[in-house]
Amino acid sequence: MPVKIRLARHGKKGYAFYHIVVADSRAPRDGKFIEKIGTYNPNTNPATIDLQFDKALGWLQNGAQPTDTCRAILSYKGVLYKKHLLGGVKKGAFSAEEAEDKFNKWMLAKDGIISTKVNKLAEAQSKDEADRLAAEAKVKEEREKAIAAKKAAEEAANAPQEEETAEEVSEEAPAAEAVESTEEPETPAEA
Repeated sequence: MPVKIRLARHGKKGYAFYHIVVADSRAPRDGKFIEKIGTYNPNTNPATIDLQFDKALGWLQNGAQPTDTCRAILSYKGVLYKKHLLGGVKKGAFSAEEAEDKFNKWMLAKDGIISTKVNKLAEAQSKDEADRLAAEAKVKEEREKAIAAKKAAEEAANAPQEEETAEEVSEEAPAAEAVESTEEPETPAEA
C-alpha cells in the first residue's frame, strides 16, 4: 500500500486550514486517512505549523512519501534533516551524539531566523500603525484649518451686514427723533 504524507483541506472558503495526515495515496484528499500528525495554517505570517516530530520522522523512516508542500513543511521543521543525520549514523559516518549536536545547532540557527522574522514583522506593523496615526493627525489638522477658514469667511461676510444694519439703525434713530420733535413741544405747566 503506497503511503503518502499530505495535506487535508479544512477551514472555510477563502480561509484554508490544513491537517497534515498520513494516508493511502488512493484515498480522496479530504477522505480517509491513517493518522493525523499535525496542522498547517498558511493564513498567519509566518505560517503556523504544529507537527508531531517523532511520528513524522517514524513515518518517513518507514517509507511514507511526502507531497511537495509537505516536503517543504517537513524540511522547515527539520524532520528531513534529522532523517538525513540518522542515515549518516546508520552508515557509520559519525556518532549519534555528533548527529544530535549538529541537529541542535541547526535548530538554534533556525529558531534565530524565525524570531528575527517575527520581530521584523512586529516592528514593521508598529511603524505602519505610527505612520497611519501621523497621517490621520495631519488630515485632522487640515480639516480644522479648513473649518477655521470657513468660519472666518462666514464671519467676514456677516460683519458688513452687521455694519449696514447698525448704520440703518443709526439713520432711523434721528428720523424717529425728528418725528418726536414735530409733535407739540411740551411746555412746562404754569403754576
